[in-house]
Amino acid sequence: MIDEERAGALPVEGVPAERVLDEIRGLRGWDRPTHGGRLFAYVYDPGVAGLDELAHAAHAESAHVNGLDPTAFPSLLAMENALVGAAARLLGGGPGTSAPDVVGSVTSGGTESLILAVKAARDARPEVTEPRIVVPVSGHAAFAKAAHYLRVALDPVAVDPVTLRPAVPDMAAAIRPETVLVACSAPAYAHGVVDPVAEIAAVAAAARVRCHVDACFGGWTLPWLRRLGAPVPAFDFAVDGVTSISVDLHKYAYAPKGVSVLLHRDPGLRAPQYFAYADWPGYTMVNPVIASTRSGGPIAAAYATLRHLGENGYLRLAALTRDAVAGLADAVRAVDGLRLMAEPESSVVCFTSTDPGLDLFVLVDELTARGWHTQPQLSYAGLPASVHLTVTAAVAPRVAEFGPDLADAVAAARAAGPVQLPSELLALAGSLTPDALTPELIAGLAVGLGLGGGPGPLPDRMATVNTLLAAAPVRLRERLLVEFVGLLQRPAW
Repeated sequence: MIDEERAGALPVEGVPAERVLDEIRGLRGWDRPTHGGRLFAYVYDPGVAGLDELAHAAHAESAHVNGLDPTAFPSLLAMENALVGAAARLLGGGPGTSAPDVVGSVTSGGTESLILAVKAARDARPEVTEPRIVVPVSGHAAFAKAAHYLRVALDPVAVDPVTLRPAVPDMAAAIRPETVLVACSAPAYAHGVVDPVAEIAAVAAAARVRCHVDACFGGWTLPWLRRLGAPVPAFDFAVDGVTSISVDLHKYAYAPKGVSVLLHRDPGLRAPQYFAYADWPGYTMVNPVIASTRSGGPIAAAYATLRHLGENGYLRLAALTRDAVAGLADAVRAVDGLRLMAEPESSVVCFTSTDPGLDLFVLVDELTARGWHTQPQLSYAGLPASVHLTVTAAVAPRVAEFGPDLADAVAAARAAGPVQLPSELLALAGSLTPDALTPELIAGLAVGLGLGGGPGPLPDRMATVNTLLAAAPVRLRERLLVEFVGLLQRPAW
């Protein structure tokens, strides 16, 4: 006899639909709030009444449509082409522009878009046996993932500690004969600053190398901010030398997860992105993206979202976001001991501490206790630890509440003082190598840090965990996180 409570997702007898939904709602109670303007990472909430219901209905209409074969499901092809056309027009391409032949593909997210941009660049140069890509250290970690998956060498370029941008001569110097792609960001996620795209694209073009602009985060924000009068630098296909751009529709186009668009300046540049295989007895496989089978649900939901909001809707949401960013930045400036990492240029507010007695990781916990869910970022190569806020339109009505809560959280963090790790733990973090981590050591650390796994939410207070990770060298930090997450991702028997 199987215990139904231990049967997990596959009980012996089926469970009534409403009970299953109740179970899911109960599990969702463990999550951060995806609506309401108090979560500054991972989700993008426009605060538009009825938009969720529309997107869910559109998703349901096409959930079982398969993107594997567009000739069988031309509805999906039509919606995908419409999304690509909208993104291309917004980003300086299409008829009547200097990039009239822009083409693209819909992917599952920014990481897939970046992997495919690297693949297309690599496969366009088959004579290069050891391909390389040049990326600022502020470039998204997905470039490193692409390099790892595709066996391409990554040449990171440092950023200025003040401007947080790479120097163009440094980018040029990093280009080698084996370089197949140069990348830049608009903006870089961590601090929200836009790289000097025009200058970087120029040096890439001079070296006859492709230049990809990662606009996954800002590609659906910067054009609207420019229309509202913001001094947005050139970053899109209006820039000579930009050969591809990625933009996530599940970010500031406010479509549900996961929809991104990868654009190429012309079809010839896109061609190496495809995978085709006919040397087997089944159907000839032709894929523009990594997945073969793709649900039409996310594409239909994105299509419905864009159609419903329209240009005027996005302009209004961009204005709300701009005002919210300004208000949050003012709140940071008003608190002694905090400083902005950069003046906001898009939809990011990022700040650090100038007070040794103010532990940012403790501050993040104090903000969480007050209902504000922010993203801590560890120090890196001379750049201090910081707190990242991804700002959406839904934040605008809550801005007035943030300033007093921030001041109160700072006072509480100062009163609590910085996290003090035991000296033996600090010594361990500084001396261990990744290969020296044993399962027993990992399990002991995880339990001591409150990450022992099992059902239920993770602890809200993570300052001790973040302090330990910050004390560890980068490779050890990566291994610790892999092991900790591995402990969390265990089957429910």
